[in-house]
Amino acid sequence: MSNDNPPADPSVESVLAAMPMGPLNTKMGIELLEVTADRITATMPVEGNQQPYGLLHGGASVVLAESLGSIGSAIHGQPMGKIAVGVDINATHHRSATSGLVTGVATPVHLGRQSACFEVVISDERGKRVCTARITCALIDSTRTT
Repeated sequence: MSNDNPPADPSVESVLAAMPMGPLNTKMGIELLEVTADRITATMPVEGNQQPYGLLHGGASVVLAESLGSIGSAIHGQPMGKIAVGVDINATHHRSATSGLVTGVATPVHLGRQSACFEVVISDERGKRVCTARITCALIDSTRTT
């Protein structure tokens, strides 16, 4: 991936070409819908991502949140020649989801030179908030390997 400045609102296709979602996101059925400088959106099915009681697993919500926040952080860091690595994530689970799709929307809280932080709101198909998460990524030099 070149270090040229990307467009302000890269397309989903261009983001996926430069940074594929990876096998975990594929297994969980996460589908990236929207990528802009101010918003990253994806859906994830509840089916297949449930805990033993049939509810959306809290860890699945965290995977969705980390994926969206990491994409946003990577897009922010790329023009500076940096890659994003997660250093902190927390999540509050507000209500359960038992079927359908949940939608995660990540918006930036802080976009700095050394870190980026995103809030991720995950909602059910009725628009009810299921989970609120916050992810912080360190932005490290892309030539650094550890």
